[in-house]
Amino acid sequence: MSQSTSKGLIFGIVMGTAGISLIIVWYQKIRKPGTTMNLPKFLSLSNEFHSIDLQDAVHSERGPVVVLQQSQFQILEKLNDLLMSVEELKEEVKFLKEAIPELEKHVRVELRGKIATRRTSPQHQVARKKKAEAGRGISTSNSSEEAESEGGYVTAQSDTEKGHLAGHKANKKSAKRLSLPVLTQMIDDLHLKSDSDKQKSFELLCHYKNKYKGETEFIWRLTRAYADMCDLSTDMEEKKKYASEGRDLGERAISQAPKNGYCHLWYANLCGYVAECGGLQNKIKYGHLFKKHLDRALELIPDEPLSYYLNGRYCYSVCKLNWMEKKMASALFGVVPTSTLEEALRNFLKAEELKPGYSKYNYVYLAKCYKDLGQKENALMYCDSALLVCSVNKKDHQAQEELENLILSLK
Repeated sequence: MSQSTSKGLIFGIVMGTAGISLIIVWYQKIRKPGTTMNLPKFLSLSNEFHSIDLQDAVHSERGPVVVLQQSQFQILEKLNDLLMSVEELKEEVKFLKEAIPELEKHVRVELRGKIATRRTSPQHQVARKKKAEAGRGISTSNSSEEAESEGGYVTAQSDTEKGHLAGHKANKKSAKRLSLPVLTQMIDDLHLKSDSDKQKSFELLCHYKNKYKGETEFIWRLTRAYADMCDLSTDMEEKKKYASEGRDLGERAISQAPKNGYCHLWYANLCGYVAECGGLQNKIKYGHLFKKHLDRALELIPDEPLSYYLNGRYCYSVCKLNWMEKKMASALFGVVPTSTLEEALRNFLKAEELKPGYSKYNYVYLAKCYKDLGQKENALMYCDSALLVCSVNKKDHQAQEELENLILSLK
């Protein structure tokens, strides 16, 4: 063996010995008690462990061990986040599995509906074309503007809307051919029916307003329709509007036909509504006009039960006037209105005599008069009659409530 080879071997042995020594020293250092981080203890720390605490721990340790432990902690955190994400993903997959069958059902229903629409819509289009062609043939006498308007509606509206529109136009066309006697009979029939029929009556009269505004039989019926709208309105501003417009129309009706009792009757009725909608002075002023024209109506149409019912209402209200209201009436007209319960009762009884079962409100005021006169048996009898009428028309909650309060006061 040469000298150079011996020196290389000795040098390698020395370097190997030094490396082994360094490894042993490093291993002993990391095995010192208290220098390593206890993993179970670390994992039991609460979520309040902040990053600044970690930095302090890193600076307090020495050497590469702390860096290794920090890397282990970061890896554990990332693994924990990954596990949580996997759990959330599992929940979402579970939800989707449950929702997909319901979604399939919904899609099938939608598709069936669209298919049915596609099947029926060509037939509807053919029917609409036939109706449009028939309509053009009938309405050749109309102006070109009307024809264009009708054509526009046919192309712009849905099937249902077109049907309603066609019916509405048919009603208008037939209405144009109605004579005044036929119209008045139709209006009188609607007036005696439901609230919706009274609304239709008002709309029909407004449609004919320009054509028959000079006819007395038409004008007082339109005034009556305004009174109906006042009665049907629940909004006070709307009620005032109908009352004011109806009053003005009633004035024109009286000037046009001063000897027509119905013109006076319905003008008086509108004055009553105006009185209800205003203050004390307004109440006294229009209460005076109410009585004046009602007396005239009683002279001209003595067999009308409504006139006696309204006169009974007036007499009953006068009996209930307080001192201030009497003074106001005296200041305005120089005369204080007077009446008695007996006079009010006679008017209500007269209305019932002319037309038995005339009105539930007539029964209510008969009961009130008898109650105030101390005749409870008669009062209860008319309460029962009114309840019987209210049971037929269950929509009239006001009369029902008034009756219930009246019955309670009698017991």
